[in-house]
Amino acid sequence: MRNSEKLIQKLRESRNLTDTEFRLLLMDDTCNKILAQHADAVRREQYGTAVYLRGLIEFTNYCKNDCFYCGIRHSNTNAVRYRLTKEEILECCEEGYALGFRTFVLQGGEDPYFTDERLCEIISVIRVKYPDCAITLSIGEKSRESYQAYFDAGANRYLLRHETADIAHYTKLHPSGMSCKKRKNCLFQLREIGYQVGAGMMIGAPYQTLDHLIEDLRFLQELNPQMIGIGPFLSHKDTPFRDFHNGELESVLKLLGILRLMFPKVLLPATTALGTLHPEGRELGLQMGANVIMPNLSPMSVRRKYMLYDNKICTGDESAQQYRALARRVESVGYHVEMGRGDAKGFELS
Repeated sequence: MRNSEKLIQKLRESRNLTDTEFRLLLMDDTCNKILAQHADAVRREQYGTAVYLRGLIEFTNYCKNDCFYCGIRHSNTNAVRYRLTKEEILECCEEGYALGFRTFVLQGGEDPYFTDERLCEIISVIRVKYPDCAITLSIGEKSRESYQAYFDAGANRYLLRHETADIAHYTKLHPSGMSCKKRKNCLFQLREIGYQVGAGMMIGAPYQTLDHLIEDLRFLQELNPQMIGIGPFLSHKDTPFRDFHNGELESVLKLLGILRLMFPKVLLPATTALGTLHPEGRELGLQMGANVIMPNLSPMSVRRKYMLYDNKICTGDESAQQYRALARRVESVGYHVEMGRGDAKGFELS
């Protein structure tokens, strides 16, 4: 048995490696096939062949932040901005519910227009109209009081990618007004309030090293989230990082497999970014232990405007209306889609 195979077996059994062992595994470009076999076996032990679908509603592309990698950054004057009204958001939910979706993901930039009052009104209406659904928010850094207000209004999941756990690396990806410490604190506050929490990082981000990735893994061990969303860095032509190379498919797949072995019960998306990087990226992600896909419920008229990176797929099988075509693609690699809430194992929402 090769050394990398021994490390994968150890990771599956103990859910942990030393920093040196993680580095050796991350450096091995030949281990993905055996890693996929173990990761797939673990996800089948926990979730069978289920792939959970979430209805994604990208309700605003305004953002007060200026993250150097993001296409909807505040300084991008070429972005065509939009906000969905409360009525438009509810129409997305109505259509999604009729299609069978039982999780709605409200995602947007950090848009000051959407005050706590406005957001709580939207959340509470969705909660009353669809009491059997999970409501996920992905709207960035807020105060603890805001997080509590959204939770009290009916939200029960929150996605906030930490992007990188290394303070020095964080400063290379974000303007001076943003803080790695604050981002981490937000995640711990969300957990304390009672949310099902999702974190995650970019793979292949500018200036990223293996040591940064290992620090990300250690942070995730400390946080122990119910969801981990990772994806490749993909450049955008209207950002300071326009000339950096995109993240590599094999690196993202390797991290997915490692995360499945470290966190057997975690909900692990095969992201739109992965599908943008490679035509079969999401299928490959599923074979490496991922078990969530988030089809887009946003109105067709705005999907191309929520352009976090260049060439984002937004009108094909990733569309919620085309979920049957997506289901066939999922089935083609040995899994099946489920439309229910699909809670993380050991964490059921009230």
